Amino acid sequence: MTELASVEHPKTDRQHPAATTDEHLRSILAWHFSPATGSPFWLRKAAGLGFDPLTDITTVADLRRFPDVSEELRHVPVEDLIPEGLVDRTFEVFESGGTTGAPKRVVDATARTRNVDWTSEVLAAHGFPERGHWLHVGPTGPHVVGRTVRRLAELRGAMTFTLDFDPRWVKHLIGSGRTELAAEYREYLLDQVELVVASQNIKVLFITPPVLEALCARPALYDKLAGSLEGILWAGTSISPESLHQIEETFFPNAKVAAIYGNTLMGIAPQRPRQDGDPYPCVFRPYVPQSIVELVDPQSGGEVAYGERGRVLVHQLSQDLFLPNVLERDTAIRVRPAAGDDVDGLADIAPLKTENAPAAIEGVY
Repeated sequence: MTELASVEHPKTDRQHPAATTDEHLRSILAWHFSPATGSPFWLRKAAGLGFDPLTDITTVADLRRFPDVSEELRHVPVEDLIPEGLVDRTFEVFESGGTTGAPKRVVDATARTRNVDWTSEVLAAHGFPERGHWLHVGPTGPHVVGRTVRRLAELRGAMTFTLDFDPRWVKHLIGSGRTELAAEYREYLLDQVELVVASQNIKVLFITPPVLEALCARPALYDKLAGSLEGILWAGTSISPESLHQIEETFFPNAKVAAIYGNTLMGIAPQRPRQDGDPYPCVFRPYVPQSIVELVDPQSGGEVAYGERGRVLVHQLSQDLFLPNVLERDTAIRVRPAAGDDVDGLADIAPLKTENAPAAIEGVY
């Protein structure tokens, strides 16, 4: 298996290809807090921050002085998020899953495409096939993952098949105690999968762990896909090491299996190719410096040591969108960088479990 050291590391914005993380940060702050290029949202915020983002914020650590504005993304008009310097670009709107309340909305022109293009290189290092149809068993609609998977397929000249997949409805069913209906919906999704694979030769499957496990329980469907799949990309919910081992070694030994971690606010962090001595089967690598992920102690706010679990703190630093200091509901183990890299890894992603943690429902996504 190819080592991560051979994978090209993420590029910054094309205007600053060799920028360090702090240099990238300062360029992003200059962009978003200039009246000529910044967004109405941040230009209005600037006066009430209590500090000057252009002179007082010089390192990633300083970003913790910013307020977490992610709650405002539930209702702010999206045009207020678009930087003046990019008003001639076409922006798209994406929404979060709504796991902790009303969905949060973000805008994007090209930043996430760069994130996905780099992820595609990481998947190539995993040995994912260069040709063949993809089947996306996941959300589309307002969710960015649908565009992500389609882009990954297009980069390989592949066609993407999709389903009607509404994760919010499943979470609504589970949250209201109607678990039998949620299970019925999962079977409905698999019915749609059967209709696709009955006539199409699917080489790569994007799917969530609960649906993949249910798929394996349908003998005819499983046999069909076990014979054709060369790549499985999973995301959306956690999976135990034991279940992952079964997927890789027992059910789909002929397919490359990899995962991506991320969400609407942070972008995506692909699983890095495994190295000898990796303490976890899946270690995710963020797209730095555009997407910086820290793991912090919930009490002190300080970064946890290697091998310790911390709460996920995200800084999204692109010309399209500036979102600093966003405290996520997830936790992860901090893992040392891979050989030849200098970016920490994330492993064993799990929902935050404290008395005051926001309620999170893991359904089919």
